[in-house]
Amino acid sequence: MNWKTAPLLATLYDVAVQNRALSHLGARALWNYDIGHLHELIAAQDPSALTLDIPCGGGLAINNNPRHVAADLSTTMLKRARRKTTTLVQADIYNLPFPTDTFDVCLTYNGLHCLQDPPAALQELTRVLRPGGTLQGTTVVKAAGRDPLIKLLQYQGAFGNPGTRADLRTWLETAALTNITLTPSGAVTAFTARKSGTHHSPASAKVD
Repeated sequence: MNWKTAPLLATLYDVAVQNRALSHLGARALWNYDIGHLHELIAAQDPSALTLDIPCGGGLAINNNPRHVAADLSTTMLKRARRKTTTLVQADIYNLPFPTDTFDVCLTYNGLHCLQDPPAALQELTRVLRPGGTLQGTTVVKAAGRDPLIKLLQYQGAFGNPGTRADLRTWLETAALTNITLTPSGAVTAFTARKSGTHHSPASAKVD
């Protein structure tokens, strides 16, 4: 499935994710995942940080931060995210339309496992992240009890090339990220890492 050209399935997915009860049941049944961890990560976001959120989906991670840039390849998802923000960008995660060292925080929740080349996406996210900035995300991983389901979703075109938890750490290290923390829950792993260098104040930053 091409998420960019499958508006009905993208909408149904987003409806399920945005519904707390459905998302908790679905995440536990499919991935043995406590999605409450994701909601905790979202709630803990810095409300003043210049933040890139890709793929933003229907805007699950958008909070009250006026400097939250929601980006996605899917116009369907961006239309749904518009209910929560007006700062929307249609963008390819492999070729982001932002200068190097732009964002204080880059978020990529539940997206890497849909990509054919997750390491390349992480390299590009690191490029637009400021020195000292934080990359945070979640992804389904292999070798965590759900490989048959992953293979089925790959066959259907919904998944790309997810790696193991060890692969994820290697990808982050290869992107020259440090202070890497991996937090597994079922077949999903949350990750946080930092770009080397001195963090600059976001007060004067602007994204056009």
